[in-house]
Amino acid sequence: MDDVALPFAKFRLSDRSRHAAAQICDHLRSLILSLELKPGAPLSRHELQQAYGVSSTPVRDALIRLQEEDLVEIYPQHTTLVSRIDIAQARQAHFMRRSIELEIARVLALQPDPAMRVRLGSIVALQQRLAETGDYSGFNEADAAFHRETYAAAGVADLFAVVRRMSGHIDRIRRLHLPVEGRSAEIISDHLAIADAMAAGDVQAAQTAVREHLSRSIAMSTDMRKSMPEYFRP
Repeated sequence: MDDVALPFAKFRLSDRSRHAAAQICDHLRSLILSLELKPGAPLSRHELQQAYGVSSTPVRDALIRLQEEDLVEIYPQHTTLVSRIDIAQARQAHFMRRSIELEIARVLALQPDPAMRVRLGSIVALQQRLAETGDYSGFNEADAAFHRETYAAAGVADLFAVVRRMSGHIDRIRRLHLPVEGRSAEIISDHLAIADAMAAGDVQAAQTAVREHLSRSIAMSTDMRKSMPEYFRP
């Protein structure tokens, strides 16, 4: 299998306060989750070293971290591949995230904060603008910002990073689902429903909105695997 061209032209290791491996790991993760690096794509360590301007050690360490998140598969002395999407793992990540965010919705609805509603509304407005221009990468970043805001408001900001590390498979299913007609509008509507219910102090409505919002893509996963089998594990 030939190595694919990698989308690194605009990337520079610029944060001198962080190790190169951490920066490379974060950048590769973003490319994998955005599907710029597609499931099953081979990764050349030599090409990665050249692209990032580093020795073999930071690249090796970054790939090991991504392997721990099951975003790459390393075959020693052979090749490294972007992992294909695993629906069973996606379902487990979905279960975990749904459990946490249902509790967050309860906590925040019990203590409504008008300022938080304003912050969430600003993020949703940004998503609307990004959807209109077809900027799916930016839309995804704003989506993460919306949920990160709720974790922080509930006093469990560190849990967001934990959830993100375990959500590579479900996040890629959501990214595959995003270009479907009407999907971005549906996400925007869901976010508004969540924000409004929490601001109104309505625990049941907030939790219902969260449950429906997080379940839409996982419900489509079986159909996606049928239509794009090359992206999924058997």
